[in-house]
Amino acid sequence: MRICLKGGRIVDPSQKLEGRRDLLIEDGRIVAVEPEISPGEARIIDLSGKTVVPGFIDLHVHLREPGFEEKETIASGTAAAAAGGITTLAAMPNTEPAADSAAVVELVREKAAAAGHCRVYPVGVLTRGRRGREPAAFSELYDAGVRAFSDDGSPVADSGLFLRILRQLARFPGVLVMAHSEDLSLVAGGLLHEGAVSKKLGLPGIPAAAETVAVARDIILAQAAGVPLHLSHLSTAASVELLAWAKERGFPVTAEVTPHHLLLTDEEICRSGARAKVNPPLRTAKDCRALLEALRTGLIDIIATDHAPHTPAEKAAGLEEAPCGIAGLETAVPMLLTELVGKGKLSLPDLVQAFSCRPAELLGLEGGTLRPGAPADLVVLDLEAEGVIDPAGFYTRARQSPFAGFSYRGRPVMTMVGGEIKMEQGVVHGAKS
Repeated sequence: MRICLKGGRIVDPSQKLEGRRDLLIEDGRIVAVEPEISPGEARIIDLSGKTVVPGFIDLHVHLREPGFEEKETIASGTAAAAAGGITTLAAMPNTEPAADSAAVVELVREKAAAAGHCRVYPVGVLTRGRRGREPAAFSELYDAGVRAFSDDGSPVADSGLFLRILRQLARFPGVLVMAHSEDLSLVAGGLLHEGAVSKKLGLPGIPAAAETVAVARDIILAQAAGVPLHLSHLSTAASVELLAWAKERGFPVTAEVTPHHLLLTDEEICRSGARAKVNPPLRTAKDCRALLEALRTGLIDIIATDHAPHTPAEKAAGLEEAPCGIAGLETAVPMLLTELVGKGKLSLPDLVQAFSCRPAELLGLEGGTLRPGAPADLVVLDLEAEGVIDPAGFYTRARQSPFAGFSYRGRPVMTMVGGEIKMEQGVVHGAKS
């Protein structure tokens, strides 16, 4: 089928392209991007006044299935991704059973293909069962197509074991280790960032050092092993300094930041309670500024949501009992467009670079570009659309968010994967809202 998207503003940093263009799609791929296209027999979609960008790619998503389907399913999570303009995601392995075998990896792929909402790349574990005791079956997982590995949420505490794992993974071409950098001995039952807010509330805090100590260790061990390291969900200004130190020395280290660590501070706990309880915790305004500056300059490479859904009942249990996690797939793009792009803190090309182009490069994916020959994975944005974040309309099962009630200006209005329209005007085809 031929589709011609006419009259839209194309923003594609992979080609340094920004301007009004027509875009022709055939057999699921982009075949032309030109100022004017006469498509012949084709479905024509008028995108005058809209902006077309490469589909967003989220390298840190918890789909929960198998094992925790009450929180999320692969079908509901990928529908939420399509609703949020995300065409590709990496599914983290903290499921039950964990993604430590080819069978679990294949199950995730099959479920994602059956849902059909977006592309899904399973992340494999670092240790068997994510128990931190012995290396995973890396050859089996690699042969199953896994290229990223993490024990996300359960950092490998034993440095000797972690170094052994890194050295084993260094033997596999194209592998990326995604580190959850956290010293659990320093967390010690903390509920939020250790600082003025935790003291005001009289609650145990989590010091910034719980992250930065582990970031330093992980960088040094990855350098010793000679394996590319990706630092997940950085949250502190000190972590940014360590990242800069590593990159200045040419270490193969990359990093991500979440929308909530860019846009919210620990003060949000006072308003949202457990809805704003995340790991790592929301930090201070100083940390937010450091993270944004690092993203703006390219020191932090990518944006990822760390979408971590929980049931409403779990989040309603109160700050002390509720699990950590924010449902981020459907709020990321509108909030980033509003708070960063709309306020001149980050350009739209830089946002697309961090949330599409660079993630594709990092995992060696075909997406992240609108070049002819690339898969037609794209998102149409209406930068003038206004509204209010309403979790009642989410596709994710986790219908609670600290962004609830926030006003936005700019949102995805169409998501296309492989030349097929998956979402139009907020409605995901074939999904239950």
